[in-house]
Amino acid sequence: MSAVSSRITCPTLATKVTTAAEAARWIHDGDRVGMSGFTGAGYPKAVPAALAERAKDAHARGEDFGIDLWTGASTAPELDGVLAEARAVRRRLPFQSDPTMREAINTGETDYIDTHLSHSAQQAWFGFYGKLNVAVIEVAAILPNGLLIPGSSVGNNKTWLQLADKVILEVNDWHPRAYEGFHDIYYGTKLPPERRPLQLTDPLQRIGDPYLRVDPEKVVAVVETDAPDRNLPFKPADEQSKAMASHVVDFLRYEIEQGRLPKNLLPLQSGIGNVANAVMAELAHSEFEDLLAYTEVIQDGMLDLIDTGKLTAVSATSFSLSAERAEQFNARAGEYKGRILLRTQEVSNHPEAIRRLGVISINGMVEADIYGNVNSTHVMGSSIINGIGGSGDFARNAYLNFFVSGSMAKAGAISSIVPFASHIDHTEHDTQILVTERGLADLRGLSPAARARRIIRNCAHPDYQDLLQDYFDRAVAQNQRGRHTPHLLGEALSWHENYQRTGRMKP
Repeated sequence: MSAVSSRITCPTLATKVTTAAEAARWIHDGDRVGMSGFTGAGYPKAVPAALAERAKDAHARGEDFGIDLWTGASTAPELDGVLAEARAVRRRLPFQSDPTMREAINTGETDYIDTHLSHSAQQAWFGFYGKLNVAVIEVAAILPNGLLIPGSSVGNNKTWLQLADKVILEVNDWHPRAYEGFHDIYYGTKLPPERRPLQLTDPLQRIGDPYLRVDPEKVVAVVETDAPDRNLPFKPADEQSKAMASHVVDFLRYEIEQGRLPKNLLPLQSGIGNVANAVMAELAHSEFEDLLAYTEVIQDGMLDLIDTGKLTAVSATSFSLSAERAEQFNARAGEYKGRILLRTQEVSNHPEAIRRLGVISINGMVEADIYGNVNSTHVMGSSIINGIGGSGDFARNAYLNFFVSGSMAKAGAISSIVPFASHIDHTEHDTQILVTERGLADLRGLSPAARARRIIRNCAHPDYQDLLQDYFDRAVAQNQRGRHTPHLLGEALSWHENYQRTGRMKP
């Protein structure tokens, strides 16, 4: 072995430095393995590939080899991808976004538990998923006293370290050493009936420790790496995303005029993607000042808002930056200390905190129906894309929630506004505001029939508006005693059937 990294200063744990291949030998067929990683940040870079090779070798010998894989959220091809390719994952939770893993799930090879991200840690504590055998956690450094400096994500790492029988640590030199002090790890979680209120009243309030803890007796291996996070390329906002962002920001101005929001808004949460970054860009060029964010993920747009001085502080559980922005952040990490706080996802997504702080939530959707039921996860009702993630945590508990999508997809072959959603993640009871590039539908305080009229008028593309209105009108006419939420059951999913049969939703 080469000299131990200066990032590993605990004498006891320094003696456990080994190769990824040797570390992977501690993971066995049938094990439940909790790995770090959230939206492509802070996932282990070396052990998963070594584990995939073990699985391939076992399969070549005619032996079974598969694990249950638990993470914080999505990871990267170096984790989800290589393990799915090696057919090494029997069960996956709580979220993924890898195309190879998605294929394994949709073909039925891998069981997938698509879970609200605020639920995964507590359900593991409750024992709902079984005993956790091994944790594989990436950190930025190990201190002399054995405390761990987290890296670019926290996710469920604290819980995996506490619950696992064995722990493998990856110490990644790519993470800035200046990460020390960026984190707030809450160790006050209790099981019912011993739970206490979460003492969090401000997005940047500290309620925990700056470090992760681990029992050194459980650590069986330490692996040194120097590799970047996934860091997908940043895509400039297109005209459609800019239009949706403009609708959202104009609506926030309207809410201020109506006396329902303060001039600096309430803490912001935005999901992953182009529209989220477009909203941040729109805010950067707006009159708003002294903004705060209480969110899951920090993307390029939020860092830009901090740099311009518009955003005072942000609480999250992970970064999800472009490669260029990650390089810039790593070089200047110390400048952001005190303005960025990374928490465990059971706190970043905690319903109690979201509701108390009055978060404004912005998340994407696949489709919505005319009554406001939202599908965030499935194509044509059956095939999973990624998962519900934290959208449910925030949407149900936010002061305001927005669901955003282009009005059409596949060059007009698909309408994102449909008679009846083919899969429902967020019911009409949880949906407040729908946004497409065509406009915005404020659904608060409306009956189902009134929601339908507003969604069709404001959000649907003109190519589909008449069809949607015709469906609604006929549903009303044919349901003389069912006009609260009128449907034509024989037609409700006919648009999806048309697409599967002809490649277009239009009849």
